[in-house]
Amino acid sequence: MSRLLIRGGNRLQGEVTIQGAKNSVLPILAATILTGGSVVLRRCPRLRDVEASIRILQALGCKAGWRGDVLEVDTAGMSGCDVPDALMREMRSSVIFLGAILARCGEASLTSPGGCELGPRPIDLHLSGLRALGAEIDDTGGTLHCKAAKLTGREIVLGFPSVGATENLMLAACGAEGVTVLSNAAREPEIEDLQGFLNTCGAEITGAGTSTVVIRGGRPLHGGTYTILPDRIAAATYLCGAASAGGEVFLRDAREEHLSAVTAVLREAGCDVTGGSAGIVCRRTGRLTAPRPIRTAPYPGFPTDAQAILMAALLRCRGAAVFEENLFSSRYRHVDELARMGADIRVSGRTAVVLGVERLHGAAVRCTDLRGGAALCAAALAAEGETAISDITHIDRGYQSIEDDLAALGADIRRVEETASP
Repeated sequence: MSRLLIRGGNRLQGEVTIQGAKNSVLPILAATILTGGSVVLRRCPRLRDVEASIRILQALGCKAGWRGDVLEVDTAGMSGCDVPDALMREMRSSVIFLGAILARCGEASLTSPGGCELGPRPIDLHLSGLRALGAEIDDTGGTLHCKAAKLTGREIVLGFPSVGATENLMLAACGAEGVTVLSNAAREPEIEDLQGFLNTCGAEITGAGTSTVVIRGGRPLHGGTYTILPDRIAAATYLCGAASAGGEVFLRDAREEHLSAVTAVLREAGCDVTGGSAGIVCRRTGRLTAPRPIRTAPYPGFPTDAQAILMAALLRCRGAAVFEENLFSSRYRHVDELARMGADIRVSGRTAVVLGVERLHGAAVRCTDLRGGAALCAAALAAEGETAISDITHIDRGYQSIEDDLAALGADIRRVEETASP
């Protein structure tokens, strides 16, 4: 077991380089199955979820290994089409392998995925889209048995711009005959990154980043080399860390065009945020002021993944900051832990109101999920005394080395390994 110990009171100062995007690399790892060859992924973060994806690939007969921060994958020898239950349970995004395996093998067998508990995240859109392409799916008994003698492209209108469904259908459509048009598709930068990787490997896809994605299927794919997009949520975490603790940080490689909803709120609250081709600078000197209500929404709206960390940055603001969570029903699980540190937060349904307090204090808190853990780190930077954060395996699912990055910015933070009592 590990804990993070953070002693607050230090203003952040300095520079860190933003890691590759977790939400890009996971669908790209699934996409390597379609290439049937050797792929080199640069700026690939070493995360628990990435390692889980590697184990899935290996269970399917593929090869994968690290060379520094470069991940090399060879799917030429893929020999299976079913993913073991234990591996599926490690992360929710494991369902992204369904479309790729089905497109390559004509069949796939997966159990229901696991991962962070953020409330219901049904995969109905994934399954209905695959059925529209010609797949036969038996989803009784907790296992998805999928078969498709032939996938055929067609127009699919998503009932909601789901990121996972958009990615899964893009992968399946690469193996379909003809043209697939995804309408009301998710517009996240990670969708564009998946398109970039697939096109590098010989696919013909256009429209990613808009609500209409067009995939011309049936093209033979091949291996290639690709550099993963910088992680916009990791960048948002360090921006909010600077907003919480004060100081000035430079986030190398962060792209403000992918974070404009977050940087706009930080500016309104009193931060000086400047974006350029090299990265983003965030400076906070005086006390923050509550901005207008923050409502999470699909991209390019305010990202649900940044809701908790922005809330942590505003715990000591002047006035009342209002949050409305519109995507996941259990995205306020961090609130009770922040309250242990002296935060004053009132939750009613999908709305949370943060009443700014004069000071926070260190406490023993528990990481409830990935983004809640990042929020606890941001809050601890501004707290008096020491905060001990347990259950940090959640944090390791999305951050390559959050303690190293924060320490490089001047935070008093360290990881403590503990042995469980017999």
